[in-house]
Amino acid sequence: MFSWIKGYRLKGLPFVLLLLMAGLMCLGVLAVGSAEPSLQKRQLAGAAAGLLLALFFSMIPYRRWMEFAWPVYGACLVLLLLTRLMGDEAGGASRWVDIGILRFQPSEIVKIGMLLFFAAFFERGEDAKSQWRLFLAGTGLAGVLLVLILLQPDLSTAIVTGASYLAVLFLSGIRLRILIGSFLACIPIAAAGTWILSQFGIELFGSYQLTRILAWLNPQEYAQESYQQQNAVMAIGSGRLSGKGLYNEGPLSVKNGNYIPEPQTDFIMAVIGEELGFLGSAAVILQLFSICLTCIAIGRRASDTAGRLYCAGFGFLVGIQGFVNICVASGLMPNTGLTLPFVSYGLSSLLALCIGAGIVINVGADRREGR
Repeated sequence: MFSWIKGYRLKGLPFVLLLLMAGLMCLGVLAVGSAEPSLQKRQLAGAAAGLLLALFFSMIPYRRWMEFAWPVYGACLVLLLLTRLMGDEAGGASRWVDIGILRFQPSEIVKIGMLLFFAAFFERGEDAKSQWRLFLAGTGLAGVLLVLILLQPDLSTAIVTGASYLAVLFLSGIRLRILIGSFLACIPIAAAGTWILSQFGIELFGSYQLTRILAWLNPQEYAQESYQQQNAVMAIGSGRLSGKGLYNEGPLSVKNGNYIPEPQTDFIMAVIGEELGFLGSAAVILQLFSICLTCIAIGRRASDTAGRLYCAGFGFLVGIQGFVNICVASGLMPNTGLTLPFVSYGLSSLLALCIGAGIVINVGADRREGR
């Protein structure tokens, strides 16, 4: 059953990626423990499980996933439909599925599944006679999953997942004029589609999302809606160069004053900025950037198109999600609900990213059957 483990060698594995992940997760355990001490042990257990998952998935030849690309897509579709039909509602959104012993967010798994599917899809379409048909088929398949994510509603995850698909699409070799022309055409089509769905009572965008944008543009007028983001900016600025120190209990701490609700999740960067200062924040950004570059470098050395596309897509996913999270925490973008990769509290995101990184490690090992 596990014959693919035979011949597995630690030599040749890109341990740099594993070390960068471990460094970020260790920092995440410390930051989460400072923000909410009761969750530190759970975050530590999640980090340990994530590293084990990364090692386990690094043993599975990535070509196996490419061979089962359509079942992977079907699994993504089923997970999102389950979320739509029986999702556990929290904060006005149905993004989680509760099966008793386990509560998880399927869209986090779908991010990785989509990358696997489209890496295989565009590899198989390299010799397609019509690039237009390949583009339309791929974008249609991606659109189905993205609409289901939007309906949860989860605009931020849909944007990040869609952006990672566009990265894979761009690198797949489809002619640039097709991509540019299609992008320009998609704007009125998307607007018309949104209006048509609204006539049937299906809203892709909630009023709270517009409010978040307005609060970001005019925080004084929307003080109640913008206070979390404004306090996060103040916390990061108060850390100065080296911060106030981890587990800081000072009376002037923004975190301890409960000015940022649940800072261990989407606003963990505010905790890092306040307690570790510019140096700690820069270390997080540098490690995230290094993970992106490492994934791209591994992809460039991949032996086939699917490996190259998957690694580049995963590196882009980590990069864009980290970029958006940090921009939100520093007030450069409207408030969203994205975690900081490998750092924020949120086991669905953490474990899914570790699984995705494990597949990248296997591509780097280039341990294909027969080699």
